Amino acid sequence: MIRGDWIDPQRSSVPFEAYAERWITERPALRPRTVELYRWLLRKHLAPHLGPVKLGDLSTALIREWRSSLLAAGVSVSLAAKSYRLLRAILNTVVQEDGILSRNPCRVRGADRENAAERSVLTVAQVFALANAMRYRRLRAMILVAAFATLRWGEVTALRRCDVAPDGSWVRVSFAHTEVIGRGIVVGSPKSRAGVRTIAIPTAIRGEIVKHLMTYVDSAPDALMFTGPKGGALRRAHFNNLTRWVETVKKRGAPGLHFHDLRHTGNLFAAQTGATTKDLMARMGHDDMRAALTYQRATSQLSALVDGRELTEDEPEDDGDGPSGALVPTR
Repeated sequence: MIRGDWIDPQRSSVPFEAYAERWITERPALRPRTVELYRWLLRKHLAPHLGPVKLGDLSTALIREWRSSLLAAGVSVSLAAKSYRLLRAILNTVVQEDGILSRNPCRVRGADRENAAERSVLTVAQVFALANAMRYRRLRAMILVAAFATLRWGEVTALRRCDVAPDGSWVRVSFAHTEVIGRGIVVGSPKSRAGVRTIAIPTAIRGEIVKHLMTYVDSAPDALMFTGPKGGALRRAHFNNLTRWVETVKKRGAPGLHFHDLRHTGNLFAAQTGATTKDLMARMGHDDMRAALTYQRATSQLSALVDGRELTEDEPEDDGDGPSGALVPTR
């Protein structure tokens, strides 16, 4: 009888990079941007150090050394954490599904933490001021919808006339746009099953939506709500150029603001109205309650500061958007 941590030497002799490439390819449920990010992380940060190493030779000490070398070379803590989490996910499959190793060697304490900087938050007045500052006027309503409907970039850019109530009272998220290198804009499903949703719009901006529909949107049901000058789907880079985003947000007192921070702002607005955890989850398009609880906790902390009560809560966690919602890093 064989006991202990015996592993099949033939199967464990597969190089990590070869296994990782197959691991990414064999996950058809991954969104295109996630695949793009995973391949980039593998090529840039995993393969140069661990690519030729046999699966059976991967150890905690080797992984700790790999992570230290990334940080020493100037790779950010955030990117090192993303790379580590990808490595751990791949090796979880090695252990749990394929049974090649007896345990996952990714046991480096704290290596999966990004320690991301706190996101920017706008006031209601700042959201309207930013919308009014849009040089390309047909993007004014886009700022308002992204913030007050708490939509992701891919969701708001995929909205069609048929996804918006004629009186501006609701928007429906049915699809999402994803930019993929070599393929352009890909139309797909929202980030999760909960991402397909209908969101009530505050009364204060319904008139703006109706005006936008009448002025800028073609009458066809599938006409895009927000487009570039030639009527095509918006790309991030094109949007940034049209709006002079970096310069514009700086002038409005929000230097470093990202488009996604509009969603973050809207989530806080919704939490401050007293929405339940279930309501917040539905509005945000999450099937995990952690993100909703984060915004409810942040609202409670704000109230505590106003009331002068002592705060004992931990720092908020990430909102759960994950890597698929991020642009591929440039470093």
